[in-house]
Amino acid sequence: MKTQTTTSQIYCPSAAVRYARVLYELGVSKEAIHKTKEIFEEVPQVQDVLVNPTISAAKKMSIIERIFPEEMKNFLKVVCKYQRLDLIMEIFAAYEKYCDEQDKILKAVLTCVEPPSEAQLKDMEAFLCKKYGVNEARIKIQIDAGLFGGFVLKAGSDEYDWSLKGRLERLEQKLTWR
Repeated sequence: MKTQTTTSQIYCPSAAVRYARVLYELGVSKEAIHKTKEIFEEVPQVQDVLVNPTISAAKKMSIIERIFPEEMKNFLKVVCKYQRLDLIMEIFAAYEKYCDEQDKILKAVLTCVEPPSEAQLKDMEAFLCKKYGVNEARIKIQIDAGLFGGFVLKAGSDEYDWSLKGRLERLEQKLTWR
């Protein structure tokens, strides 16, 4: 059985990244980008209209002119002209990631049973900054009682598992492989 792949499936991620970089290089304010993203999230019908092929380009340009912040209008018109507005949320996500890379900000997730103290959190941030050569580490905290104790810290593709659950699983693997 053959699987059909459309062109948009092949080029979507790289197209979103390219548009995100252009948006960054244009120097559009983060406030205007945030407001535009907010409009698309709160009124999804706007995106539906702008990607609809039965609606004329002139009508779409008019909608962009009336609804969006001034700084974003030309960018959105170009994205609309090349029929890539279906990627707008991916473009915003890629933009945020690209901004973090440019500002040398690392995002990490800390899963733990109890939130760490302020000092422990600062130590983890310092460790991540040194390890990854970044200026800032932003740690999102998630609570999971299933870890029994300790924590799991995920940064990029690395995972530091210092949970009791993880230690028990590693001990079990060692014992069963003997």
